[in-house]
Amino acid sequence: MSSIAYELGGCVVCGSVNASEIADHDQMRHEVEALWAFQMRRLKATTPPDRLVDRVAFSQRPPVRLVRCRECGLVYRNPREREFELRDTYASGEPTAAVMRTLLETQRPAYRESARRLKRLLGRAGSGVEVGSYVGAFLTAAMEEGWHFEGLDVGRKVSEFARQQGFTVTIGTLDSWEPRRSFDAVAIWNTFDQLPDPRHAAALSHRLLVPGGMFAIRVPNGAFYARVRTMLNGPFRGIARALLAHNNLLGFPHRHGFTVQSLDALMTRTGFAMQEVHGESLVLPTDEFTRQWAAGEERVLKHGFSMLRKLGFHAAEKSPWLEAYARKLPLPRTTASPATTA
Repeated sequence: MSSIAYELGGCVVCGSVNASEIADHDQMRHEVEALWAFQMRRLKATTPPDRLVDRVAFSQRPPVRLVRCRECGLVYRNPREREFELRDTYASGEPTAAVMRTLLETQRPAYRESARRLKRLLGRAGSGVEVGSYVGAFLTAAMEEGWHFEGLDVGRKVSEFARQQGFTVTIGTLDSWEPRRSFDAVAIWNTFDQLPDPRHAAALSHRLLVPGGMFAIRVPNGAFYARVRTMLNGPFRGIARALLAHNNLLGFPHRHGFTVQSLDALMTRTGFAMQEVHGESLVLPTDEFTRQWAAGEERVLKHGFSMLRKLGFHAAEKSPWLEAYARKLPLPRTTASPATTA
């Protein structure tokens, strides 16, 4: 920890420094240990180290301390890693070719619904850029829905892999990229929460969009994490551990955890009108190294989350992840669709 550069700060959404502590260093360490124990029970002893990525090994280090903004509810690290630490981490930590092929196939089906939602809200398919395009799973799903998306990512290996699938991918960041054209949509899935300054990233995305263009993000629900982690030491700790671990929340390998309130505040402050917020889950896909009973557990969980969503019980506020869609202003306020949650 001593070699990492940290800084103290306030809420990146509303600017408030009024925050309450969710977990200290020792509590976060116990969560990480619980995550290892949870996943090691479900993975075979022959599992190679590279297949532990996004299960027990993450690009982000465990938080030193987590707090929650008393004004908008954002959950964030304080202290937090300096920006150059994050850039170097994501540029250097990349999966093997075998893992990238597996990720492409397992992630693509989950992105189809997101591509369809974007098309429905825009009224058509069009041009777009995905920030943090990784192995190209969303690029592939979007193409299948008629979109013309390109990618932007700091990783060289994953960008080259996506290029091999036939996509245009630029290696770089939103700060350094100058495409000299506008897009119908900007999407940042499972990456927005890891950025050093999400509010700045939203403002840069606004500049890339045509008037009325769509901005879409998927982020962890900080309110869900904060609520469920209080159960980790109680009689329902097994359920709480499973809910958090299966949604990549145990040990909180994220920089920010948003809420419906903080997302709405962020969009308003950066020139967007919120259109919809959907509750999502992030149950990890199984592979050949997953024990048979654990693969069954995954199928049951996915089916359960799907049924809850269809029955209307999977409200955004109570979901592990949030998927938000906002429209770029300026538009006449009377023509902007009201934000809805699902």
